[in-house]
Amino acid sequence: MSIETSYRRWLESPLVSASDKALLKAMPQEEIDEAFFKDIEFGTAGMRGILGPGTNRMNLFTVRKATVGFALYLLEKYPDAATRGVAISHDNRHMSREFTLDIAHTLNLYGIKAYIFEALRPTPELSFAVRKLHCVGGIIITASHNPKEYNGYKVYDENGCQLVPEKIDRLVQLIGSLPNELEVVIRPRPLEGKTITLDVSIDNEYIALVESTQLNPTMKKDEFKIVFSPQHGTSYPIAMRIFEDTGYHVFPVTSQCDPDPDFKGTLSPNPEDPRAYKEAIALAQKEHAHLIVMNDPDADRVGVAYLSSKGTYEIFTGNQSGALLVDYILSERKRKGLLSRNGAFYDTIVTSSLGRTIAKSFGLKTQSFLTGFKFIGDQIAKNEAMPNGPHFEFGYEESYGCLAASFARDKDGLQALLLYCEMGLFHFLKNEPLDVAYDHLQERFGFHQDTLYSIEFKGPQGAATMSALMTSLREHPLTQINGYKVIRMEDYLKSIAYENGKTYPIDLPSSDVIKVFLSDGSSIAVRPSGTEPKCKFYYGAVGKTKAEVQGKPALFHGELGKLYGFGK
Repeated sequence: MSIETSYRRWLESPLVSASDKALLKAMPQEEIDEAFFKDIEFGTAGMRGILGPGTNRMNLFTVRKATVGFALYLLEKYPDAATRGVAISHDNRHMSREFTLDIAHTLNLYGIKAYIFEALRPTPELSFAVRKLHCVGGIIITASHNPKEYNGYKVYDENGCQLVPEKIDRLVQLIGSLPNELEVVIRPRPLEGKTITLDVSIDNEYIALVESTQLNPTMKKDEFKIVFSPQHGTSYPIAMRIFEDTGYHVFPVTSQCDPDPDFKGTLSPNPEDPRAYKEAIALAQKEHAHLIVMNDPDADRVGVAYLSSKGTYEIFTGNQSGALLVDYILSERKRKGLLSRNGAFYDTIVTSSLGRTIAKSFGLKTQSFLTGFKFIGDQIAKNEAMPNGPHFEFGYEESYGCLAASFARDKDGLQALLLYCEMGLFHFLKNEPLDVAYDHLQERFGFHQDTLYSIEFKGPQGAATMSALMTSLREHPLTQINGYKVIRMEDYLKSIAYENGKTYPIDLPSSDVIKVFLSDGSSIAVRPSGTEPKCKFYYGAVGKTKAEVQGKPALFHGELGKLYGFGK
């Protein structure tokens, strides 16, 4: 269907509100093209997009269509789907509550029980609730760290894990078989399901489990000061209760504590963006704090900054903070006799190799998965189904997401919040600023500099441009860069690795990612984002000294751009 046809269909439909029609009539042609050039995609990461009228937008019609598909999927897969039900949660964004209530009502019409919270809740608590309530699935309405114009829709399986491709393929097929979003017909079941609003008992149990992840709860906290920001998101009430229960001296960034959908108190709600730390650093300077921790809006990730040995506040990347946390947790578990002899450590193919190196030094089995924490959560479930399966010890990814205890099956920003504070306190009591601690870690395991570059490809041509870039990388593979030879190439779309003139299978789901390994131990990975119009370039430089790795990723990126025709 053409852009113009879809646009006229919305303008002429009696289902579309007068206010939405006014928005449509006011759209410039460029915005019309963006809003109608395709149907919003429901893929392996669910659905995420800009709010507003249009086929390529998040609105009640596109959300309802996805929910009808999910209802049909659950009823087909689970004979007891109606009685076991679905847990639903949402973040602070525009339309999140409205979407949640409409989703619950749609599920009810299909006879499926829906559990909702009385207000916004963190993503990891939704994962826990699915497991606690023995639901057949879960839905979270969130766009994570994206700008205020966005919202999103993610689905979970009965284990509280986002659906992996082998599970979501059927759901995508069912959604794709439905009529367009304005013509989807809900076919009510004879016995309508109920919507149940959850009480605080779910909060209480989740909080108790988070607090149980502490390894050294009795360490002296009197002189250790922490600044915390929830970035206007879901974590504030629960996080502050955890801090109070565990005795930490915390200064919240009050201008970022209310669940404002416009994010007016922050320059960015994304912990990966240095601008997100402006207000937190200002407060830390005022209070002479030692550590800064912040959640993203749906509270599945934690950004970390710290008072350095130079007296300045510095921001860790997710690779750096994650590696320090891996070392702390595994060291302390080993010291206390809590480390499993059959332990497993998980990360992703774009995460720094430092964490894996540390985990191997503790005797853990390590495995890297595609980007998306669902693959780690799914592997935990597979381990539990084995008679003597590996015991999960820790999992993390470079974008600030990690999991230390498996009562949740998604990355858990509340667990991470507490454990980063404990790790920071541990080094503080040793009179060791975290930059010094990180240097000591690298002296033991090798120096690493891991850098991510993202390039936006917007509009109808964006996807085609990214596709052409990936095709070029495959048809004209990189053989060397800055004097370092490519010794191995992994093409995850073809599930094949190339090394020494031979091919080897890759035992992971197919995904449009290319990764190359260089003769100096460094690596480069290129991946179009599954949720944003961006292509991401991951550079992992490895060396024996800090000077050897300094600036290497920038050199790699510049050279790659020249070879394949893209800018910084």
